Amino acid sequence: MTQPKSLDGSANPRAFFGSELRRLRTAAELTQERLGSLVYLSGDTIAKVEKAVRAPTEELAQRLDAALGTDGHFQRLFELAEKSSKHPQFFALHAELERTARRIEEFSPYLVPGLLQTEGYAREIFRAFWPYLADEQIGQKVKARIGRATLLDKDVEYWAVLDETVLKEPGLPRGVMREQLQHLVALVRDHRAIVQVLPRSAGMHALRSGPLTILTLPDDTPVAYVEAPHTGQLLDSAEQVRACRLSYDLVRAAALPPQASLELIESALEEYGT
Repeated sequence: MTQPKSLDGSANPRAFFGSELRRLRTAAELTQERLGSLVYLSGDTIAKVEKAVRAPTEELAQRLDAALGTDGHFQRLFELAEKSSKHPQFFALHAELERTARRIEEFSPYLVPGLLQTEGYAREIFRAFWPYLADEQIGQKVKARIGRATLLDKDVEYWAVLDETVLKEPGLPRGVMREQLQHLVALVRDHRAIVQVLPRSAGMHALRSGPLTILTLPDDTPVAYVEAPHTGQLLDSAEQVRACRLSYDLVRAAALPPQASLELIESALEEYGT
């Protein structure tokens, strides 16, 4: 049986959902495996929902209410969790776990990762993705993304590997790219982030298919996050995370060392004018 970990139910609504699930399951004298069998899930899945590393679904909330006789309690908690996040539903749990992670490792083949973006860069990206939204709505998205960057001021290990093409984006105004590259240089020089660049000469590699983030949580649990246009998925199975870890390590091994990467970023910055 997966052993319970301490959980701060006040951290966010999904953490509260998990702590309530654990409290009411324990009160009903049900093991994780037994409750899982009642709601057609494994005990491991129940454990992950209790630890708030897997997001509950509306269907699960309804089944829990039926199994535990909680009269819509979990349904209401699910609705609260869905409404509380400033981020899209598919990204919300990742954003919550990110806030408590002790290590964040990212690979980005196309764009500067969100945690490293400037306001101007983020605004251009959001406007391209959502050309039909009002400026106010775009501003809200930018604010939510830039707000995440406060993580870099905390005691978190942040490591990013960027494809070299990220440094030269012809689709963005030169001033926006100049400011963005200046920001990258400042983050590295201030020791707030380690950034490596994967050169074009690396050729085919293990993460050619898209971006990847690996979070190491406070209890050393690793989870991975993959993203596609307007959707994303948090991976928490040991087999999936191991595969993601291998792919990330292979790409990081093929990237330039940090100092050489910084020099390449600075060289790209010179092309935009300093």
